[in-house]
Amino acid sequence: MIAVVTILSAFPLGFFLRSRLAANTTYAIAYLWAFVFQTLYLTLDAMNESAGGAFERQEFPLAYGVVTLTIFVVGFGLVNLGHWVRQRRQASSRSSLTGTSASAVSGNTAASANVAG
Repeated sequence: MIAVVTILSAFPLGFFLRSRLAANTTYAIAYLWAFVFQTLYLTLDAMNESAGGAFERQEFPLAYGVVTLTIFVVGFGLVNLGHWVRQRRQASSRSSLTGTSASAVSGNTAASANVAG
């Protein structure tokens, strides 16, 4: 469940929210809600001895903690990736609106190159 929340929300939050702080906070709240819900579900399942449970009774679920922490960190990476993609798209749209080329080394704009030629 936390992986689904991460995949569906992290990148779009980074892309659509202008503030990086707001995007990270919103992602963290959505992730932590799903984490608590998933943990409660798995704990209740583990308490049911007839079904076998998700966890072993005597063993601390360290692997579960490592996996959930990894998903949490990957989600922040996706938020930052979404924010980066948004900035790149805005920069490329600004350069196309002004008639300049982002890769022009000589300093000539596309409009002045057409006039000079």
